[in-house]
Amino acid sequence: MADERDPELPGLLLRTERDVFVPLLREADGRDFELRTACPGWTVRDVLAHCGAALTRVVEGRFERGVFSPEANDRDIAERADWTNARIVDELERGMTEAGAVIAAAGGVMDAIALGEWVHAGDVREAFGAEGAYAGVGLAPALDLLAAVSRKRSPVPLTARLTGADGELRLGPEDPEDGGPEDGGRERGRYAGDGATLIRLYAGRPLTGTRYELAGAREGELNLFG
Repeated sequence: MADERDPELPGLLLRTERDVFVPLLREADGRDFELRTACPGWTVRDVLAHCGAALTRVVEGRFERGVFSPEANDRDIAERADWTNARIVDELERGMTEAGAVIAAAGGVMDAIALGEWVHAGDVREAFGAEGAYAGVGLAPALDLLAAVSRKRSPVPLTARLTGADGELRLGPEDPEDGGPEDGGRERGRYAGDGATLIRLYAGRPLTGTRYELAGAREGELNLFG
């Protein structure tokens, strides 16, 4: 898995997810959009409206102050209240198609947006009871992107040994910059389990029914999204 940032990775993740996620949404019943998700207070429709709005802002370069605050997110959702479900999905599909190039050119500052979009797709899958929430064909690029994002946003150095994968995934600050215990730094934590559960940990999603081992770190301090 990648150690350095790949500027094409966010776009690849978005397009990969688009090709499997959008058809799922097109086939969904209208009542499915009313289902509650793991995001407090948000239905499936709310999550999709937020995702489409966020990607539209990326594509159009609209980043006013507080753009991704809870209040701004709620305003984006409210602005789409009279949209049909089909229009909500149309906006999301366009965003997943076009945002990758903009994120690639941003030098890493927007990589977390692509990762967050993929996590929200997992939120919808889980609400639908669909197989592969926080997994599926996008898991490998999502884990690579998670590693890159965590190096900038997480204070916790962690080494993950993933079920069925060769090698290890290193997350959080690297040892040469962070220092080891002998230099006053923090010893690397260790995770053992599947990739989808690792995503849940870093996204602050429910862990009910999962199995994993975590040493040298606490669940709550791994959450990248607050």
